[in-house]
Amino acid sequence: MSYFSDLGLAEPLLRALEAKGYNDPTPIQQKSIPALIEGRDLLGLAQTGTGKTAAFSLPSLHRLITNPQPRKSASCRMLVLSPTRELAAQIAENMRGYAKFVNMSIQCIFGGVPAGKQARALVPGCDVLVATPGRLLDLIDQRAFTLRDVEIFVLDEADQMMDLGFINPLKRIARLLPQQRQSLFFSATMPQAIEALGKQFINNPVKVEVAPQSTTAERVEQRAILISQSEKQALLTMTLRAGLAEGAADPIERAIIFTRTKHGADRVVRHLTPAGIEAAAIHGDKSQAQRTAALKGFRENRIKVLVATDIAARGIDVSGVSHVFNFEIPNVAEQYVHRIGRTARAGADGIALSFVAEDERPYIRAIERLTGVKLKILPLPEDFLREAARLPAPAKRTSGEMQDAARRDGGRRDGGRRDGGRSEGGRREGSRSEGGRREGGRSNNDRRLSVHGDRPRDGARSQGQREADRARGERRDAERRNRDGAARPAAAGPRGARPAPVRSQFDPLRENVDAAPRGNGQRRQRQG
Repeated sequence: MSYFSDLGLAEPLLRALEAKGYNDPTPIQQKSIPALIEGRDLLGLAQTGTGKTAAFSLPSLHRLITNPQPRKSASCRMLVLSPTRELAAQIAENMRGYAKFVNMSIQCIFGGVPAGKQARALVPGCDVLVATPGRLLDLIDQRAFTLRDVEIFVLDEADQMMDLGFINPLKRIARLLPQQRQSLFFSATMPQAIEALGKQFINNPVKVEVAPQSTTAERVEQRAILISQSEKQALLTMTLRAGLAEGAADPIERAIIFTRTKHGADRVVRHLTPAGIEAAAIHGDKSQAQRTAALKGFRENRIKVLVATDIAARGIDVSGVSHVFNFEIPNVAEQYVHRIGRTARAGADGIALSFVAEDERPYIRAIERLTGVKLKILPLPEDFLREAARLPAPAKRTSGEMQDAARRDGGRRDGGRRDGGRSEGGRREGSRSEGGRREGGRSNNDRRLSVHGDRPRDGARSQGQREADRARGERRDAERRNRDGAARPAAAGPRGARPAPVRSQFDPLRENVDAAPRGNGQRRQRQG
């Protein structure tokens, strides 16, 4: 008998756990599952990678299985909100694994893919919906989904939601949820703003805390190298080359490199490729297909190095990440905690190496105050300058990267769609996409999706209006031909007025020729 069977979980869930080889629960699972089975609200304070998904999934699925209800159109019984696409997809995948031996519909929606296809999939209803706030509100605004039947609500990574600017979408979602529900609120940190937000969602909760607030993973060895900004790329390339080589003294199994900006992530990949290091970038400017392919290659160990921005720090759950590189130090100390949390997962050890420029030292001091851990300062390699001079030049930008740059310059990011909150470029993702449109492509006034599958109304002009426009155009063309080349009058008013046409020295000759009498068959005589 395992701990999970002692709790009285439904038999299909126990079979799924046995198939996964889960016998010993994590601390947050031990403290959360009994209270959630009783139907209590919960406030969980735990770092990523501590088993939170199973902690809220197992008791919630147990409740849905033991209290079956028919699915209702365009609604769900359990709603899980996640800040990023990758984390939402990961939660949905894990929940499908737990519910593999029971007939249960688990849907996942996020930005970057057509909203119409997702809306049609939700028409028959589902048992569990995992969503990002922006896309969820888009579908609600388009009347393609409703929250009136939600029995269990889960808000995961609440502090990341706040960092991305989801506060207003979350407040709006809170107003749409029914009052009678079970609410679960998880966060890695608990500042006052998060605590105030939690009071809007949960009522008399059980508080579960499995790690001190804002602490880093104990099994992560935290190192730092002081270096100028211009030399960071050479040091990174040399470190990866040495660690990925066979028989390395400090072998690198998988590595995640964090940058602050999207174009910075692409630039790192362009430098690594000529050095023989296969790497892929993942950030908000990449299409969903590109992000999925990069993560799949990283999970399957075909790609050893993944370059990411902070928005992806919470959504990457890959075992075997031995190293995390802070190529650029985050200016928000809490982000450092989430970055290095990508390593030392599932009981393994990990190394976090930060490249610290002169202007980034205040960020390191803030991180050390927050975590209570002093980073170990390492010296530069002895042969750094000589080896750095031998590194190949960076590769040229690919056509896809140039298209991404063009979209950035034009103010359109990620195809004009976003999955909620504040984007990495500083714009709202939930209320507006980076291209100024909703995630579905058109605004709600231009396009509405019905829960019954009606065709969208795209605001196109009617046939009668098009015919009237065509008739007006034909009349204008006829009037223009009838003027026989007469001079067009100047525009009225001081603005837009055209200067009088300059008369040529040959104009009097042309006027005399036009005024000459002509008879039947008589040819025009040229004057002068």
